[in-house]
Amino acid sequence: MAQWIPEKQRNFALHVVRRLQTAGFIAYWAGGCVRDQLLGRTPKDYDVATNARPGQIRRLFRKNKTLDLGAAFGTITVVGPRGAGQVEVTTFRQESKYSDGRHPDRVWFTSAQEDAQRRDFTINGIFYDPVREVYIDYVDGQKDIEHRQIRAIGDPQLRFQEDKLRMLRAVRFAAELGFTIEPATFQAITQMADQILQVSAERIAGEMQRLLTAPFRAQGVRLLVATGLARPLLPEILLPDGQPNPEWDRSVQLLERLERPSFPLALAALLAGICTPRQVLAVGRRWRLSNQVTERAAWLVEHHQSLHQPADQPWSKLQPILIHPGIQELLALMEAKVLLGWVAPEDVRFCRQKLALPPELLNPPPLITGDDLIRLGIPQGPIYKKILVQVRSAQLDGLIQSADQALQWANQIAQNEPNA
Repeated sequence: MAQWIPEKQRNFALHVVRRLQTAGFIAYWAGGCVRDQLLGRTPKDYDVATNARPGQIRRLFRKNKTLDLGAAFGTITVVGPRGAGQVEVTTFRQESKYSDGRHPDRVWFTSAQEDAQRRDFTINGIFYDPVREVYIDYVDGQKDIEHRQIRAIGDPQLRFQEDKLRMLRAVRFAAELGFTIEPATFQAITQMADQILQVSAERIAGEMQRLLTAPFRAQGVRLLVATGLARPLLPEILLPDGQPNPEWDRSVQLLERLERPSFPLALAALLAGICTPRQVLAVGRRWRLSNQVTERAAWLVEHHQSLHQPADQPWSKLQPILIHPGIQELLALMEAKVLLGWVAPEDVRFCRQKLALPPELLNPPPLITGDDLIRLGIPQGPIYKKILVQVRSAQLDGLIQSADQALQWANQIAQNEPNA
């Protein structure tokens, strides 16, 4: 993802509004950038809402590159100069029903006040005029920000019928901002939670990634259970009666203690002690996560206890874990356990000391390969893997130091195998 320069991004978004207003149109910043500004956060991007029609927007910014992929819904993307990013400019609109649970069947252009009413949550329904430096708030969003709560605009069931993902978005916003969910909105989620599976797996995964890595992620996953969204999304963490697994509280504590976790690490912390690696892989398939994310989370769950008391373990057992690409995430999981008093800090120190060894000591080249086994005349087959693993373990544990010793070891293993 491209990195924009915040000051340039903001100045370009201001330029877009000023240019629209100079041309005689109404134009405001809208959505998340306004919410973030009210919360004292730097917006990640800027959206502009206007009464200008898509064709008028394109003509007005003809000197800039414009993208019209969202023109059917009234959105034109205006691309800024280097480092300034891009701004989505959307005509004030109203929407008909969402037959597909995501997109409106039809949109028609309208006023700013009516446009605010069709948005999801009050905290996202506030406009800001950056030229006059005034907020335009038709939905009491500023009040809800002050009260730190997520409230659907209008009838929450209607908002969720329009786009079922909004139920999960409400929980995700609570996890990102540390807000509560207003009672009527919360109740609507509990009544409609099972319908979340009408949303594509990719959209669900995107929200879950943001939720599990958010600052208030522990609050977010507790809301998943409380609202009933965990039942369709993560049934693995529940017992047959719908209650959380007895290890659930420990998993939430572990998740909470992580410092800026990656998505695989956060997912592993949530599922460690509850799920098997095979079940983690099933979650990944259900959410259509990448193989890289899924396999890393499964590996972390498989080894979440593998570094306990590492000084007492054979080097041949510990070393393969330490050289794995996921070792830093596994150590981050261990450090969270240290903060909870579940493991000794000496365990983490020991592992980090070993990781600081020179490469030739941490991960020496194998003494033999499969080609050497062929030259020994050992028939090819599954036994090769067994031989190489056992010889490698003997090498790491210091039982053999040379290629000749390794070949003798391999021959002995082969002779003791009846099917070799």
